[in-house]
Amino acid sequence: MNPLLRRGWFDRIVMAALTLLALVWMAPLLWVLALSFKPNEFLLRHTDVFLAPPYTLVNYLDILQTSQVFRWLGNSALVALLQTVGVLVLSSLAGYGFARCEFPGRKLLFALVMFGLAVPAQSVFIPLHRLFSDWNLQNTIAGLALPGLAAPFGVYLMTQYFKAIPAELEEAAMLDNASRFKTFLTIILPLTLPAQATLGIFTFLACWNDYLWPLVIATQPDMYTLTRGLASTQTNFAQSEGLGFLMAQAVFAGVPALMLYLFFQRHLVTAVAGTGKS
Repeated sequence: MNPLLRRGWFDRIVMAALTLLALVWMAPLLWVLALSFKPNEFLLRHTDVFLAPPYTLVNYLDILQTSQVFRWLGNSALVALLQTVGVLVLSSLAGYGFARCEFPGRKLLFALVMFGLAVPAQSVFIPLHRLFSDWNLQNTIAGLALPGLAAPFGVYLMTQYFKAIPAELEEAAMLDNASRFKTFLTIILPLTLPAQATLGIFTFLACWNDYLWPLVIATQPDMYTLTRGLASTQTNFAQSEGLGFLMAQAVFAGVPALMLYLFFQRHLVTAVAGTGKS
Protein backbone atom coordinates (compact mmCIF):
# COMPACT_ATOMS: atom_id res chain seq x y z
CA MET A 1 0.00 0.00 0.00
CA ASN A 2 1.15 3.50 -0.79
CA PRO A 3 2.69 5.09 2.37
CA LEU A 4 0.71 8.28 1.82
CA LEU A 5 -2.52 6.31 1.52
CA ARG A 6 -1.66 4.33 4.66
CA ARG A 7 -0.96 7.61 6.47
CA GLY A 8 -4.30 8.97 5.31
CA TRP A 9 -6.17 6.00 6.75
CA PHE A 10 -4.26 6.30 10.00
CA ASP A 11 -5.16 10.00 10.27
CA ARG A 12 -8.84 9.18 9.69
CA ILE A 13 -8.80 6.53 12.42
CA VAL A 14 -7.17 8.94 14.86
CA MET A 15 -9.69 11.67 14.05
CA ALA A 16 -12.59 9.22 14.46
CA ALA A 17 -11.24 8.12 17.84
CA LEU A 18 -10.76 11.72 18.99
CA THR A 19 -14.28 12.62 17.81
CA LEU A 20 -15.71 9.68 19.76
CA LEU A 21 -13.80 10.73 22.89
CA ALA A 22 -15.04 14.31 22.46
CA LEU A 23 -18.65 13.08 22.26
CA VAL A 24 -18.16 10.96 25.38
CA TRP A 25 -16.71 14.00 27.18
CA MET A 26 -19.62 16.19 26.04
CA ALA A 27 -22.31 13.71 27.09
CA PRO A 28 -22.51 14.93 30.73
CA LEU A 29 -22.65 18.55 29.54
CA LEU A 30 -25.50 17.73 27.15
CA TRP A 31 -27.26 15.90 29.99
CA VAL A 32 -26.97 18.96 32.24
CA LEU A 33 -28.26 21.23 29.46
CA ALA A 34 -31.20 18.92 28.73
CA LEU A 35 -32.24 18.63 32.36
CA SER A 36 -32.13 22.40 32.79
CA PHE A 37 -35.13 22.67 30.43
CA LYS A 38 -37.19 20.03 32.24
CA PRO A 39 -39.85 20.74 34.90
CA ASN A 40 -38.71 19.84 38.39
CA GLU A 41 -41.87 17.78 38.96
CA PHE A 42 -41.05 15.68 35.89
CA LEU A 43 -37.49 15.09 37.08
CA LEU A 44 -38.79 13.56 40.31
CA ARG A 45 -39.76 10.57 38.15
CA HIS A 46 -37.37 10.74 35.16
CA THR A 47 -33.76 11.92 34.87
CA ASP A 48 -32.71 9.94 31.79
CA VAL A 49 -34.76 11.80 29.16
CA PHE A 50 -32.69 14.02 26.87
CA LEU A 51 -34.70 15.27 23.92
CA ALA A 52 -38.25 14.16 24.66
CA PRO A 53 -40.74 16.73 26.01
CA PRO A 54 -41.83 18.35 28.24
CA TYR A 55 -39.74 21.51 28.04
CA THR A 56 -39.85 24.62 30.20
CA LEU A 57 -38.00 27.89 30.77
CA VAL A 58 -39.22 28.14 34.35
CA ASN A 59 -35.85 27.12 35.81
CA TYR A 60 -34.07 29.98 34.04
CA LEU A 61 -36.85 32.44 34.87
CA ASP A 62 -36.50 31.45 38.53
CA ILE A 63 -32.80 32.34 38.37
CA LEU A 64 -33.48 35.72 36.75
CA GLN A 65 -36.17 36.48 39.31
CA THR A 66 -33.70 35.97 42.16
CA SER A 67 -33.40 39.48 43.56
CA GLN A 68 -29.60 39.72 43.62
CA VAL A 69 -28.51 37.44 40.79
CA PHE A 70 -27.28 40.30 38.59
CA ARG A 71 -25.36 41.77 41.51
CA TRP A 72 -23.71 38.39 42.03
CA LEU A 73 -22.96 38.25 38.33
CA GLY A 74 -21.37 41.69 38.49
CA ASN A 75 -19.33 40.75 41.56
CA SER A 76 -17.99 37.65 39.81
CA ALA A 77 -17.13 39.59 36.67
CA LEU A 78 -15.38 42.37 38.60
CA VAL A 79 -13.41 40.02 40.86
CA ALA A 80 -12.39 37.77 37.95
CA LEU A 81 -11.35 40.78 35.85
CA LEU A 82 -9.29 42.38 38.64
CA GLN A 83 -7.65 39.09 39.50
CA THR A 84 -6.86 38.32 35.85
CA VAL A 85 -5.31 41.73 35.20
CA GLY A 86 -3.33 41.55 38.44
CA VAL A 87 -1.99 38.07 37.70
CA LEU A 88 -0.99 39.05 34.16
CA VAL A 89 0.88 42.14 35.34
CA LEU A 90 2.66 40.49 38.28
CA SER A 91 3.44 37.26 36.43
CA SER A 92 4.84 39.15 33.44
CA LEU A 93 7.11 41.30 35.58
CA ALA A 94 8.24 38.38 37.74
CA GLY A 95 8.69 36.08 34.74
CA TYR A 96 10.80 38.65 32.91
CA GLY A 97 12.93 39.19 36.00
CA PHE A 98 13.58 35.48 36.46
CA ALA A 99 14.24 34.91 32.75
CA ARG A 100 16.38 37.92 31.90
CA CYS A 101 17.78 39.56 35.04
CA GLU A 102 20.72 38.33 37.09
CA PHE A 103 20.48 39.00 40.84
CA PRO A 104 21.63 37.22 44.01
CA GLY A 105 19.39 34.34 45.05
CA ARG A 106 17.48 34.24 41.75
CA LYS A 107 17.43 30.44 41.50
CA LEU A 108 16.49 30.01 45.15
CA LEU A 109 13.70 32.55 44.90
CA PHE A 110 12.37 30.89 41.74
CA ALA A 111 12.45 27.51 43.50
CA LEU A 112 10.43 28.99 46.39
CA VAL A 113 7.88 30.34 43.92
CA MET A 114 7.61 26.91 42.28
CA PHE A 115 7.16 25.36 45.71
CA GLY A 116 3.93 27.32 45.87
CA LEU A 117 2.52 24.98 43.22
CA ALA A 118 2.68 22.15 45.76
CA VAL A 119 0.75 24.02 48.46
CA PRO A 120 -3.05 23.47 48.27
CA ALA A 121 -4.95 26.73 48.41
CA GLN A 122 -7.32 25.31 51.03
CA SER A 123 -4.43 24.75 53.46
CA VAL A 124 -3.92 28.52 53.90
CA PHE A 125 -7.58 29.51 54.21
CA ILE A 126 -7.47 29.88 58.01
CA PRO A 127 -4.42 32.22 58.17
CA LEU A 128 -5.71 34.12 55.12
CA HIS A 129 -9.12 34.56 56.72
CA ARG A 130 -7.57 35.83 59.97
CA LEU A 131 -5.31 38.19 58.05
CA PHE A 132 -8.11 39.61 55.93
CA SER A 133 -10.35 39.92 58.97
CA ASP A 134 -7.66 41.94 60.78
CA TRP A 135 -7.42 44.18 57.72
CA ASN A 136 -11.24 44.60 57.61
CA LEU A 137 -11.35 43.12 54.09
CA GLN A 138 -14.20 40.70 54.71
CA ASN A 139 -17.15 41.28 52.38
CA THR A 140 -15.11 43.46 50.03
CA ILE A 141 -14.07 43.12 46.40
CA ALA A 142 -10.44 43.40 47.49
CA GLY A 143 -10.89 40.54 49.93
CA LEU A 144 -12.32 38.36 47.17
CA ALA A 145 -9.66 39.20 44.57
CA LEU A 146 -6.35 39.66 46.39
CA PRO A 147 -5.56 36.03 47.36
CA GLY A 148 -5.66 34.96 43.72
CA LEU A 149 -2.85 37.35 42.77
CA ALA A 150 -0.33 34.84 44.13
CA ALA A 151 -0.02 32.70 40.99
CA PRO A 152 3.08 30.46 40.88
CA PHE A 153 1.88 28.81 37.69
CA GLY A 154 1.63 32.19 35.99
CA VAL A 155 5.19 33.08 37.01
CA TYR A 156 6.46 29.74 35.72
CA LEU A 157 4.59 30.03 32.42
CA MET A 158 5.78 33.56 31.71
CA THR A 159 9.37 32.74 32.77
CA GLN A 160 9.54 29.87 30.31
CA TYR A 161 7.98 31.98 27.56
CA PHE A 162 10.40 34.85 28.09
CA LYS A 163 13.33 32.43 27.99
CA ALA A 164 12.21 31.29 24.53
CA ILE A 165 12.43 34.82 23.10
CA PRO A 166 15.83 35.52 21.46
CA ALA A 167 18.00 37.79 23.59
CA GLU A 168 19.25 39.52 20.44
CA LEU A 169 16.00 41.49 20.29
CA GLU A 170 16.76 43.13 23.62
CA GLU A 171 20.38 43.71 22.75
CA ALA A 172 19.40 45.50 19.53
CA ALA A 173 16.95 47.72 21.42
CA MET A 174 19.50 48.58 24.09
CA LEU A 175 22.00 49.55 21.40
CA ASP A 176 19.42 52.16 20.38
CA ASN A 177 19.55 53.53 23.96
CA ALA A 178 16.23 51.98 25.00
CA SER A 179 15.92 51.35 28.72
CA ARG A 180 15.30 47.84 30.01
CA PHE A 181 11.73 48.68 31.00
CA LYS A 182 11.00 50.27 27.63
CA THR A 183 12.47 47.24 25.88
CA PHE A 184 10.31 44.95 28.01
CA LEU A 185 7.14 47.00 27.46
CA THR A 186 7.41 47.74 23.74
CA ILE A 187 9.34 44.81 22.30
CA ILE A 188 9.33 41.74 24.54
CA LEU A 189 5.88 41.91 26.11
CA PRO A 190 3.92 42.07 22.79
CA LEU A 191 5.62 38.82 21.73
CA THR A 192 4.04 37.03 24.70
CA LEU A 193 0.40 37.70 23.77
CA PRO A 194 -0.42 33.99 23.23
CA ALA A 195 0.96 33.12 26.67
CA GLN A 196 -0.83 36.14 28.17
CA ALA A 197 -4.12 34.98 26.64
CA THR A 198 -3.61 31.44 27.92
CA LEU A 199 -2.76 32.58 31.44
CA GLY A 200 -5.62 35.08 31.37
CA ILE A 201 -8.15 32.39 30.40
CA PHE A 202 -6.96 29.97 33.07
CA THR A 203 -6.97 32.69 35.73
CA PHE A 204 -10.39 34.03 34.78
CA LEU A 205 -11.95 30.56 34.72
CA ALA A 206 -10.39 29.59 38.06
CA CYS A 207 -11.65 32.78 39.69
CA TRP A 208 -15.08 32.60 38.05
CA ASN A 209 -15.63 29.01 39.21
CA ASP A 210 -14.14 29.49 42.68
CA TYR A 211 -16.56 28.65 45.45
CA LEU A 212 -14.56 27.92 48.59
CA TRP A 213 -12.84 31.28 49.09
CA PRO A 214 -16.02 33.36 48.49
CA LEU A 215 -17.76 30.97 50.91
CA VAL A 216 -15.17 31.88 53.56
CA ILE A 217 -14.71 35.61 52.99
CA ALA A 218 -18.18 36.72 51.81
CA THR A 219 -20.88 36.46 54.48
CA GLN A 220 -23.23 39.20 53.25
CA PRO A 221 -25.55 38.31 50.33
CA ASP A 222 -24.76 41.51 48.44
CA MET A 223 -21.08 40.51 48.29
CA TYR A 224 -21.63 36.96 47.06
CA THR A 225 -20.10 35.89 43.78
CA LEU A 226 -22.29 34.03 41.30
CA THR A 227 -21.22 30.56 42.41
CA ARG A 228 -21.66 31.44 46.09
CA GLY A 229 -24.97 33.17 45.50
CA LEU A 230 -26.52 30.46 43.34
CA ALA A 231 -25.45 27.82 45.85
CA SER A 232 -27.17 29.79 48.62
CA THR A 233 -30.52 29.44 46.81
CA GLN A 234 -30.35 25.64 47.06
CA THR A 235 -31.48 24.33 50.43
CA ASN A 236 -30.29 20.74 49.92
CA PHE A 237 -28.18 19.49 47.03
CA ALA A 238 -28.77 15.88 48.05
CA GLN A 239 -32.47 16.05 47.16
CA SER A 240 -33.69 15.54 43.60
CA GLU A 241 -36.43 18.14 44.06
CA GLY A 242 -35.33 21.21 42.14
CA LEU A 243 -32.86 19.24 40.00
CA GLY A 244 -33.81 21.19 36.87
CA PHE A 245 -33.21 24.46 38.72
CA LEU A 246 -29.81 23.17 39.85
CA MET A 247 -28.86 22.24 36.26
CA ALA A 248 -30.04 25.64 35.03
CA GLN A 249 -27.76 27.27 37.60
CA ALA A 250 -24.80 25.31 36.26
CA VAL A 251 -25.57 26.38 32.69
CA PHE A 252 -26.18 30.00 33.68
CA ALA A 253 -22.85 30.20 35.53
CA GLY A 254 -20.94 28.39 32.79
CA VAL A 255 -22.04 30.35 29.71
CA PRO A 256 -19.88 33.48 30.34
CA ALA A 257 -16.79 31.32 30.83
CA LEU A 258 -17.54 29.37 27.65
CA MET A 259 -17.94 32.60 25.66
CA LEU A 260 -14.59 33.84 26.98
CA TYR A 261 -12.87 30.62 25.95
CA LEU A 262 -14.37 30.71 22.45
CA PHE A 263 -13.30 34.33 22.01
CA PHE A 264 -9.67 33.67 22.97
CA GLN A 265 -9.45 30.16 21.60
CA ARG A 266 -7.07 31.11 18.78
CA HIS A 267 -4.52 32.57 21.19
CA LEU A 268 -4.80 29.54 23.46
CA VAL A 269 -4.09 27.11 20.62
CA THR A 270 -1.20 29.28 19.44
CA ALA A 271 0.39 29.31 22.87
CA VAL A 272 0.05 25.56 23.31
CA ALA A 273 1.53 24.98 19.86
CA GLY A 274 4.47 27.16 20.89
CA THR A 275 4.59 29.20 17.71
CA GLY A 276 5.02 32.51 19.57
CA LYS A 277 2.65 34.32 17.16
CA SER A 278 -0.29 36.40 18.28
